[in-house]
Amino acid sequence: MKRDFTKLLDISRDEGKYILERAKHLKEIRTAGIEHRPLKGKNIAMIFEKASTRTRVSFEVGINDLGGNPVVMNASETQLGRGEPIKDTARVLSRYVDAIMIRTYDQDTVEGLAKWAGIPVINGLTDLYHPCQILSDLYTIAEFKGDFDKLKIVYIGDGNNIANSWIEASILFGFNLSMATPKNYRPLDMLLKKAKRNKGFTITDDPCEAVSNADVINTDVWVSMGQEKEREERKTAFALYKIDDGLLKNAKNNAIVMHCLPAYRDQEITDSVFEKHQDIIFTQAENRLHVQKALLEWLLT
Repeated sequence: MKRDFTKLLDISRDEGKYILERAKHLKEIRTAGIEHRPLKGKNIAMIFEKASTRTRVSFEVGINDLGGNPVVMNASETQLGRGEPIKDTARVLSRYVDAIMIRTYDQDTVEGLAKWAGIPVINGLTDLYHPCQILSDLYTIAEFKGDFDKLKIVYIGDGNNIANSWIEASILFGFNLSMATPKNYRPLDMLLKKAKRNKGFTITDDPCEAVSNADVINTDVWVSMGQEKEREERKTAFALYKIDDGLLKNAKNNAIVMHCLPAYRDQEITDSVFEKHQDIIFTQAENRLHVQKALLEWLLT
């Protein structure tokens, strides 16, 4: 039976742990220059409705590393862009390729592809979820901190796709997660209801309270793609949610700061904090490659 990865809760805790362990192995053998090509002869469609740097490059390089062939498709240049039903696109692609990765706006587009495709479908990003990013972030935390099970992980900022996927990750793996978002910019209510069953989950509108005794602090942009008209309103609403040296005084001395990129310096994070933690942040970006390779290998072999 084929599996999909449309959100983190599509997999079990044990499956997630396996993918993270496999990513560690794949990173080690890539660093050692050892060839590993389990996807030889496999074709993977990559559909982009949203602009991309890290998602495109990490998936395309990863598929090539594994011996597969990436088929890059800009949605505006396909029949999807002219109104072809998702179920038709899904069924025809299933006869050409072995998996689909899509980076799009609407979660329903990913869910529709997964429903109608006879091949695995991977969510490269939607407005609701960014599961590949958060799985990669957890791997990065484990690299720098040894594990993440007993840490206090914090997210500060907009209740967007990153926030939603962090909540799913806390539900899946059971680690302590604290969030600080303005009351009018909270994550999905259905996820908050699930998360609140976990004693290790808290949400507040006070960033200082959230980062108290934190081991890991995450943030993201205040204005995501498609929200440009709200830029000034959002900059005002999030003014107190900037990751700066003053806020970090509330966290543990050895706390690490993460950002999924792109970063807008002196909005959600100051330039000085970013540069202090830049090695972690760019390792976080690199690890998309290794975790997504592990995910592809798991789904296709």
